[in-house]
Amino acid sequence: MTLRHVLDGLRWYVREFTGETAYDRYCERHRRNHPYAPVPTRREYEQLRTQHRETHPSSRCC
Repeated sequence: MTLRHVLDGLRWYVREFTGETAYDRYCERHRRNHPYAPVPTRREYEQLRTQHRETHPSSRCC
């Protein structure tokens, strides 16, 4: 394994861990399902995500 492969793997892991790839996956899915609609900005995506979490709680301890 080269240093480049190790750094690429580390970058992938950090992006997955922090949730950075969630927006990328959302954009891909949005373009595929709604090809003529504009893709929401990162800020709009985060607002939609927060709103969805607040209106659809999935698991909470209390």
